[in-house]
Amino acid sequence: MNKMSIQKFPILFFSLITLNILTTAQNLCTGDDYFLLNARQDDPVYTTYAAAIERSKLYGDKAYKMVYYEDSEPVYYESDQSGRHFGIWVVNDIAIMQTREFFQPPVVKYSFPDMVVLEYMPFEGVNVQETFIVYSSSVSLVDLKISNTGNRELKFVYYPIVELGNDSLEVQQYDENISGYITTRNESLYRLISSMSGRGDYPTRYREVFSLAGGASSYGAYRGNMNDFYLTIKTDHYAEDKYKDKLNRVEKDLVDFIAVQTQFELKPGESKEVRYIRGIQPENENPDDLKKEIQVAKNLSVQHHLEANETLFAHIPKIDFKTESEKMIYLGALNLARSCMLPPEGKTNYNYYVFSRNPLWGWGHGHQVLHESLAMLAYAYLDPVSAQESQRVYMEQQGEDGLIAYRHGPRGMQDYPHFSKVLNRDMSTTSAPFYSWINWEVYQVSKDETFLNDAYRSGVDYVNWLIKNRDLDKDGTFEWGPYGIIENVRDWYNAVFQVSKERYLDVDKEDISDELECLDLTVMMVNEMRMLAKMAAELGKKGEAKKWEKLANKTSDLVNELMWDEETQFYYSVNKDDHSFMYLTRDLRRPEIIGFLTMWANAATPERAKSIVENYLLNPEKFWRKNGVPTLSADDEWFSPDVDYCCKWNGPVWLLWDYMVYVGLRNYGFDEVASELAGKMILAMETQLRKNHNFWESYSPDNDVLNSPSNYIWDAIMAKLLIDEY
Repeated sequence: MNKMSIQKFPILFFSLITLNILTTAQNLCTGDDYFLLNARQDDPVYTTYAAAIERSKLYGDKAYKMVYYEDSEPVYYESDQSGRHFGIWVVNDIAIMQTREFFQPPVVKYSFPDMVVLEYMPFEGVNVQETFIVYSSSVSLVDLKISNTGNRELKFVYYPIVELGNDSLEVQQYDENISGYITTRNESLYRLISSMSGRGDYPTRYREVFSLAGGASSYGAYRGNMNDFYLTIKTDHYAEDKYKDKLNRVEKDLVDFIAVQTQFELKPGESKEVRYIRGIQPENENPDDLKKEIQVAKNLSVQHHLEANETLFAHIPKIDFKTESEKMIYLGALNLARSCMLPPEGKTNYNYYVFSRNPLWGWGHGHQVLHESLAMLAYAYLDPVSAQESQRVYMEQQGEDGLIAYRHGPRGMQDYPHFSKVLNRDMSTTSAPFYSWINWEVYQVSKDETFLNDAYRSGVDYVNWLIKNRDLDKDGTFEWGPYGIIENVRDWYNAVFQVSKERYLDVDKEDISDELECLDLTVMMVNEMRMLAKMAAELGKKGEAKKWEKLANKTSDLVNELMWDEETQFYYSVNKDDHSFMYLTRDLRRPEIIGFLTMWANAATPERAKSIVENYLLNPEKFWRKNGVPTLSADDEWFSPDVDYCCKWNGPVWLLWDYMVYVGLRNYGFDEVASELAGKMILAMETQLRKNHNFWESYSPDNDVLNSPSNYIWDAIMAKLLIDEY
């Protein structure tokens, strides 16, 4: 930040006035006890928060994970690439930072997509209700209601802190008018999963304002580690001015963290409200915009904000769960879906989602893809209008020829043209066709006939595009396109589509899904046709309904004629040229989860459905594992239960695909088996939420330790699973 821009801030933030006032603290509450969690540190509550749709943006967006469950740490709020903020307590000269030192540890009372309410006692007789709100993509606040419930007067010193963890936090000035620091810093576009570079206008330079509403008694900026600082504020007990000038009052430096300080006393029965605000914006944005948002956050009614969230969730099914853990998973899954939603911008007039807002990673910010959109099956129960808007993004950007491309959103259609050896030209890339299934399920909640009519017309055009472009040999079954490794959704380490076990060739040479008549795409097409038949019938188009049902049945017959192997009693993809189960020297008969999708699409015969359930699904040596149905049979030589990165299809459990297996079991009357599968899926998610309070892209079928992209939108499907179960 240059000198001139620094000098603007004292004027911009002059009107930030005190919120450090003695109050009669009233506990926050909703009118509906259904949302009361009382979640302790090892309960399966999801703890990542992002701003509401109307106050969010794609570029420069900051969301946060709350960590309240690590005994050796304070309660803190961490944003990807932006460090963390938290507070340190000193009560009657006793410094308290780690939650294991608290008299009573934190308990989550309420958790919504953009806010969380905690209660704890850092010291005997001190009740704290701490509320964290992500007000916008730029501004968050921590509000503390502190009550002395004991029988003696207590002295408090409280230190709000921002810690970046490296010395690139550049202090520009301390502004007395805002009781806070103004800093700048860099952010790398590098990410573990995929870089943000080249994927849009993601900023690398940020301005921050960290303000203690109501005035600070001291401030400081430091290099070094937090333990050294902790020791600093604990020492000099006999100095007369031991807190007054304790902090170093640095106003220019490259530092690791900054701190402000407030002091107060509470007599028995007295309470006080303390609020601090963190504002972050790209450095090239107008500081006035940040000022306005901070002003709003400073005066925000936390109770009204909580009530707004209660209103948002008012119409979800209020399921009477058998366990509190299931309710936490249910509400957390809906929080996940909502927190991934962003408002219209760029080339779309409708709200849309990203895969994750915290952490940020490049591929996850490439906009909507149909298989991620299956999260709308759950999200529709929270906000059907918003779910419909997300689907309208596809309608809005659909090609004149009917194409729905791989991605759609603010940057428009992204169809990744790829060379087709069959057509001898580039061909657009689409996605796994779940489109009309999603639209039908959303309509089941919204009952919006205008949406249904528009979705039907769009779905017809899309299926016709697929028939023309994904059945090039016109045999009635379907091949993936030339960029199959992303189009078929089954990215890496796929035993059928991938040539080498370790994927040592490039994408074009590895993936053979355009050389096969693919079981997965064919049954997806069956399901799309069946959904179009339902839509047509609902719209009174009886002739069209019969046409689509007839075509679905005809395609199902081909699945049973060509893709069922009598010897092994399972369904497989086949060679495009001769419909055999061999491709060159490769035997394609390697049982995958895809075989069970024949039941999801109502394509399997009843006898064959019974056979694959009894001989494959329920076999613990094949698919019936602790945490769900793996993508590949456990007795395959390529099977691995280890989830060590993203996108693996040689064993990990993908809950979205397990949900399709669940639906298939219900379709064929295997209700008890379906419920057992639901229990396995719940176990997988509950185990991780208890450990790390994250959702994950995929889960290990056998292990509780994993490493894949976290907080992935499609895990919201668990809310739909629980609705179906109950």
